[in-house]
Amino acid sequence: MRRGLISVGLFIAFAAIYTLSRHALVSTTTTTTSTSTIATTSTTTTLARTTCSATDFSGVYNEGEGAAGTVYAAVTLTKTTAGSCTLEGWPRLTLVDRLGAVLPSPATDVPSAGTSFQFLNPPANAAPKSITMVMNGTVNFAIAYSDVPTGTEACESAVTVSVQFIPGGAAIPVTPQYAVQPCDGGRLWVSPYY
Repeated sequence: MRRGLISVGLFIAFAAIYTLSRHALVSTTTTTTSTSTIATTSTTTTLARTTCSATDFSGVYNEGEGAAGTVYAAVTLTKTTAGSCTLEGWPRLTLVDRLGAVLPSPATDVPSAGTSFQFLNPPANAAPKSITMVMNGTVNFAIAYSDVPTGTEACESAVTVSVQFIPGGAAIPVTPQYAVQPCDGGRLWVSPYY
């Protein structure tokens, strides 16, 4: 009988030790997994994309060509500072005349549901995509406008095109060799960055 009680006691002690050690193991594993998950999340957050600032770029206006009353041109932006950032979507443009006055320049984003307009350069007609910029990296966008006046309409005459990444943000002044002269109330068609 005594031998039976010792056996039962040893079995209970073994079961208790086993159960407690498993519980401790599970708890330790959970803590390790949780810590690993937190570290991964922090790393992902730290490496999140940032928005580019116009103050980090310079721009060049690439004179275009005319076809059937429409002038096609492009702007090349170069990142001049270290680090990386991300661009996506369409630039916001402001036309400025030789006296520094802001000209009307309503823009239509291409491609969009509201227009069937097409640029001559196929990449300019593609949907917007996320572009990561690094120092000395370049990105382009296309613009087009009608240079045919309607009736007695006077076409605008801009000597500077200011490029913004976000409305109200810093601007990159770009100076074309020849004045940008959009008719039709200064209407422009603008491609996404490519």
